Amino acid sequence: MQRRQLLKAVASAGFGVACAPMVNRGRFRLFAGSPIEYSAKAIELVQRSIVIDMLSPFKISSSPWLTNPDTFKQADFQRFKDSSINVFHIAVGMGGPEAHMQTLRYVASWNSFIANHDQWLMRVDSADDLNRVKASGKVGVLIGVQNSEHFRTPADVDLFYSLGQRVSQLTYNTRNLIGNGATERRDDGISDFGAAIIERMNKLGMAVDVSHCGDRTTLDAFDISKKPALITHSNCRALAPGHPRCKSDEAIKKMGASGGVMGITGVRMFVKNDEPTTIEHCLDHFDHVKKLVGVEHLGVGSDVDLDGYDDMPEAENKRLRAGYKGSYGFREKIDIEGLDHPKRMFDLTEGLIRRKYTDREIELVLGGNFKRVLSQIWST
Repeated sequence: MQRRQLLKAVASAGFGVACAPMVNRGRFRLFAGSPIEYSAKAIELVQRSIVIDMLSPFKISSSPWLTNPDTFKQADFQRFKDSSINVFHIAVGMGGPEAHMQTLRYVASWNSFIANHDQWLMRVDSADDLNRVKASGKVGVLIGVQNSEHFRTPADVDLFYSLGQRVSQLTYNTRNLIGNGATERRDDGISDFGAAIIERMNKLGMAVDVSHCGDRTTLDAFDISKKPALITHSNCRALAPGHPRCKSDEAIKKMGASGGVMGITGVRMFVKNDEPTTIEHCLDHFDHVKKLVGVEHLGVGSDVDLDGYDDMPEAENKRLRAGYKGSYGFREKIDIEGLDHPKRMFDLTEGLIRRKYTDREIELVLGGNFKRVLSQIWST
């Protein structure tokens, strides 16, 4: 791509660029007010790929957007647009006695929010949506839930599917009627009830996610599901030994054999047990999955909003940390530099280029693999 064509493509994509000056042998400063420079190759790869982040809430800290949609302005949308992420999987974890009603309110709020801003946003719930979201110029929102306690019976899967939910994580970190979470003391695997829920999800075309599930529950899910099951946001335990939120090589191989895809997070304590922890250590997780099962089963699930955990108000950050067991191993920082800002997909792409991934492999990692597997799962 010639420099003139590249700048034209960047400008038309909605970046806040005054003139995007070329800096030092083909590197560009894309964003006004930002000192970060990216190579022409990285820019072109991100711009031509469908980019799917399989866990990126719109906002981790408190926000009035869902309760008062009018507070979401053009400038807010532009930040999401400028990230070049085409589809955000916005799942959160809900559980307890009120899980069913809480999740109904959550899904209804998102449907209302998207409808109020349909000039900017679109709900992504079909293979056709995945095919057209990038060309639409809108930001895609994929509704998922990080716990399946809202399914009181298999019939509830039908209800939430009709409301737009397309991904459901079987458990959060604790036990429910389906199976066991990652930080439970023991894991007896998927229950009969859980198997019935998975069967119903398969029939309707709702993706099974095991990111926060315990080891036995994770393996059982791959055995029980007739469609590919996903690890939307996790890391490799071989590189962060002992961490309960990371997946064993056995689980990753099961995922690959099922036809699934694993999204790698940039959460500091999932990436490495000690300091220093850098973007290069995160890239090691991409390499590990690629080596185990092939690049066709590799994607991105950042597990962070556009700005990261460390920019949260201090009181909210403390409350978040207090909600997890000590096995999570929080350190001073949660984010990793380079993956803690809205343009992180460009930093990730630069890293994959450094690791000698081919252009086609990078396109698959950025979103092509999740697009393929979601289209397969959603086809009934």
